[in-house]
Amino acid sequence: MIQRKTRWAVAAWDDTNEDKAKQLAAKLSLPPLVARLLVQRGYSEAEAAERFLRGGQEYFHDPYLLLGMKEAVERIKRAAANNEKIRIYGDYDADGVSSTSLLVHLFRSLNYHYDYYIPHRALEGYGLNRKAIELAAEEGVCLIVTVDTGISAYEEIEYAKQLGIDVVVTDHHEPPEQIPDACAVINPKQGACGYPFKGLAGVGVAFKLAHALLDRPPLEWADIVSLGTIADLMPLTDENRIFVRYGLERLRSSAGAGFRALAEAGGITLGELTSTGVAFSMAPRINAAGRLDHAKRAVELLTTDDYDTAILAAVGLDSLNKERQRIVESIVKEAEQQWQAKCEAAEAAGVEAPPVIVLAGESWNVGVIGIVASKLLERNYKPVIILGIDEKTGMCKGSARSIEGYDLHAALTACSELLDHYGGHQAAAGMSLHRDLLEQFEERLGELAKQWLSPDDWIPKTTVDLVCTVSEATLDTITDLALLEPFGMGNPSPRLLFQGAELADRRTIGKESKHLKLSLGSGRRLLDGIGFGMGILAEELQPGHTIDAVGELSVNEWNGQRKPQLQLHDLHFEPYNDTAFPEREHFGLIYQQLRLLGQAPLQGLTGRLSKQCGLPAETVQLMLDVFEELQFIERRDGRMIAASSPQKRELSSSERYRIAKQQSERSQTSAIGIK
Repeated sequence: MIQRKTRWAVAAWDDTNEDKAKQLAAKLSLPPLVARLLVQRGYSEAEAAERFLRGGQEYFHDPYLLLGMKEAVERIKRAAANNEKIRIYGDYDADGVSSTSLLVHLFRSLNYHYDYYIPHRALEGYGLNRKAIELAAEEGVCLIVTVDTGISAYEEIEYAKQLGIDVVVTDHHEPPEQIPDACAVINPKQGACGYPFKGLAGVGVAFKLAHALLDRPPLEWADIVSLGTIADLMPLTDENRIFVRYGLERLRSSAGAGFRALAEAGGITLGELTSTGVAFSMAPRINAAGRLDHAKRAVELLTTDDYDTAILAAVGLDSLNKERQRIVESIVKEAEQQWQAKCEAAEAAGVEAPPVIVLAGESWNVGVIGIVASKLLERNYKPVIILGIDEKTGMCKGSARSIEGYDLHAALTACSELLDHYGGHQAAAGMSLHRDLLEQFEERLGELAKQWLSPDDWIPKTTVDLVCTVSEATLDTITDLALLEPFGMGNPSPRLLFQGAELADRRTIGKESKHLKLSLGSGRRLLDGIGFGMGILAEELQPGHTIDAVGELSVNEWNGQRKPQLQLHDLHFEPYNDTAFPEREHFGLIYQQLRLLGQAPLQGLTGRLSKQCGLPAETVQLMLDVFEELQFIERRDGRMIAASSPQKRELSSSERYRIAKQQSERSQTSAIGIK
């Protein structure tokens, strides 16, 4: 038995959708699978599908549809005409760096009198601050143009006005109730803004400002726009899809000095760059500047035309990124230990572990705590808040990541009286509060989780686009799937379910047989599959088994040969089993052995427990599956790890337990009927 690790949410499909897909495939000469995916994602009409697949700059929206654009352009042009000093005020993340860099290129090309300023993450924090405004006044700045920030800076903008500085705000974050009284505020999410696309990144809003000032879309900077859009996890639909498509084309064919240097320093092949490569190779290096040093180092890289200057900057960012990785690893280890201690304390007190993970440390670098939160979320699948504590003041700066169903922004709003500052959205947020309020903060967040989340919400979900057959997974179809790129938020790489597929072969590969290699199908039409970290499953599979597999299709190139390949995300295999269903005391007996072991190699574990307890191996395997689903044990890196303080759960809350028991009861009923 191989139990699926996540909830498979297979998107609905019916005959009506099938008919639409056939018509779309005929009109646009598309493979059936590609047509079905387009219909599944809402592009059932030929015109909409054509726009999605091949739409270009002709589909950009008029920048003057953005509320405040007219006023912003007028004020900036007046500053230019009067030779007033303009300061671009950005943020220290990749979107803020991209936004700042784009306006540097813009103002430089227009010969404006300008400079830029990005606050230091650790010393100043996010957004406009009074000291920075005072510095601007001292240096003769007449106009501040914010990028990727400013929508919540009501008081700071009032202070700037008192010092004689006008402010134009360009931002994309959720607006507060009180919008700043600036010369102009451009944010597509403003309630009164009729702009048709609300998903722009900060750099996307900056691009629209540049479009208005130049009276044309400045596609020469699409590479910078694509970097910020991808890094900030914006939906790759509508204009963002066009930005990223143009940006990737530019990066592959005619990248500027900064991006070429970044690619060389990071070992990135520009000619084959995808949105995934930008997200996991380029963005972390750009972000490393603001996390560990100062974001201006990244702006200098993206705005220089001199390759020698660029390569020095890129090597520095690559070094910072490696240091960032080391720091993250250290904090993750400390945070996990702290979390396990909380779980053990909860078990000793006879209560459940906290439903929301809230952890804080005095030595934790606030520049990387968002990454730490993401890693703990991945390992524990609970909402996570990681905070760095200022030892002198007792103030905590935190970063949060959430699971589906738990809205962080709404949760922080419900706790607003405990917080000095907060902001963000459903999945990610930041906040600050005093360490004396942490316990109360954790309790309040936990209460909200209990109110908002159902039992299913605590199980990770895999969204499946379509059910597919092995015969459909051809090289031509996989090549045509590239038409759906760029992939990312809002347009993920298609996940397909191969249901009831025959297993032709399986083996383990890699160091310590860590990975699983299998072949699906029969005869000459086979589909290779690769499951990273799934090697332990090989011993439970035999040729001829019928399995369900979820994954993403790709092309595997080896020794000049190109073959279809399925990158496995999850597997399910349930053999016919007519053994007697184990009693509750049997479960207790096996679990007692697992707790005594603590940790043990998975290889041969089922057989050893079977001999020790006198139970069939199939029955022991069922118990292990149930215990894993209930999070009593974990199977990781080829080992069984017993949870030190598992939450108390009834066996009947396990889906695997219920299914197996129902099958056993049906089998017994059938046997009685035969007699």
